[in-house]
Amino acid sequence: MFEVIEWFVFIIGLILITIGAICDLAGALGLVRFPNFFVRLHAATVGTIGGAVIPLFGIALVSAVSSQLGPFRWAVAGGAVIAAFLIMIVAPAGSHALAYAAHKAKVVPVEPKVCDLLEEHERRKAKEAEKK
Repeated sequence: MFEVIEWFVFIIGLILITIGAICDLAGALGLVRFPNFFVRLHAATVGTIGGAVIPLFGIALVSAVSSQLGPFRWAVAGGAVIAAFLIMIVAPAGSHALAYAAHKAKVVPVEPKVCDLLEEHERRKAKEAEKK
């Protein structure tokens, strides 16, 4: 009975690793094909989260049921989970900081604009400065 559960967890881990490879491929294609910096940054973040976090969870599952690692399997699984959580926290914050800096410096034009809250905030600030 326990062997069936081990194989099931192993297969799920391999599926997660495969999904991560597909996300890496999609992120790489997005970096090449998307039109501007902000959309490419989104593709890079998808590649980072989907291509690193999901396979790390898969590696944690595979190593948890692997008998070849011996007692180190729990260290490998724990390290993979901790690394996945760190990437989940840091990657979106980093991409947000890059997008904010690029938008604020007006290095990259944003076209077509649907809603630009940062620009509206700067206009309000300029009007308040003129009134004083």
